[in-house]
Amino acid sequence: MSAKLNVGSELRSSPRPMTRERMRWYVDAQATVAADNGRIATQDPTIHDDDDYARKQGLPGIIADGMISTNWIMNLLLDEFGEAFARKGSLRTKYIAPIYENQIVISCARVTSIEPAPGGEAAYQLEVWCEDDTRKKLTVGEATVYASRG
Repeated sequence: MSAKLNVGSELRSSPRPMTRERMRWYVDAQATVAADNGRIATQDPTIHDDDDYARKQGLPGIIADGMISTNWIMNLLLDEFGEAFARKGSLRTKYIAPIYENQIVISCARVTSIEPAPGGEAAYQLEVWCEDDTRKKLTVGEATVYASRG
């Protein structure tokens, strides 16, 4: 861990824009992995990659796949807890507001409890979320990490 965390400690990522390119990479990655033929694959239009299709669904334009914000939260936890989170952590998220192109996103976590755990570790319970630059929550959730007390 980079610093000693206590109940109430908050972690925040640097703000970053949700660019069209980031949204496109995620959509293409899913289809490419599914195709598994060594070529970049695309899929039928979705709300994540086609403005016209998104507008037909009542949106102003494309929105980011929710898993991008989950991945950004996971990255924040990996930066703080490293192997401890990768080895034995858990993360659950819920998407509560769409993330639009060029919207600023900040990943956050707050320690809600620290309890003793087997093996001399501590169980860190965290509230996690992504918010925009107005502090509007976009993704919310919870995480648990078993790590040595820093």
